[in-house]
Amino acid sequence: MSETPATGEPTARRRGRPPRAESADTRDRILAAAREEFSERGYEKTSVRGIAKAAGVDSALVHHYFGTKEQVFEAAIEVAFAPALNAPNAVADGPLEGVGERLTRFVFGVWDNPTTRTPLLAILRSAVNNETAAAVFRRLVASQLLRRIAAQVDLPDPELRAELAAAQLVGTAMMRYVIKLEPLASADLEQLIARVAPVVQGHLTAP
Repeated sequence: MSETPATGEPTARRRGRPPRAESADTRDRILAAAREEFSERGYEKTSVRGIAKAAGVDSALVHHYFGTKEQVFEAAIEVAFAPALNAPNAVADGPLEGVGERLTRFVFGVWDNPTTRTPLLAILRSAVNNETAAAVFRRLVASQLLRRIAAQVDLPDPELRAELAAAQLVGTAMMRYVIKLEPLASADLEQLIARVAPVVQGHLTAP
């Protein structure tokens, strides 16, 4: 119960669903907290209760908006992964003979930007260390990234080609930004693009 400003009389607390604006704000706050928790603790050590505490809400609200911890993780990484989902546009936006460089430049541009790299690192670390997180990551990458790239490739085995190109790019990113293997970790970005792009081009367009 709370008091009205004018009379000091107690008023009944509102029941039912919160207003739409309040619901959107709560959902965004939970997602932000989830990204922080998964980034700092990894998938296994993160709990719905911990996410709720960080967001300043009850655990029941986390379940209400997202369901299980796996579903919270999927929603959180989908937002964090959003910049990379524009990669298929890089494939389509130009002649076929330059697709390898465009895609490589786009992907490494996302990784080289600290703002977009930080959540991607959290996603990869969780996926490497936990099978549930890996399954969520695979599902997201397959449905929203690789199939869209494959749809732009009008050649035999388009899905395999897209997966091989992605493996080249993700593997290089892992070695450079996660494992930090030298001299790859400190190599000039343009030099890196020049060496990797022809391999990606070959995966996507070679006979």
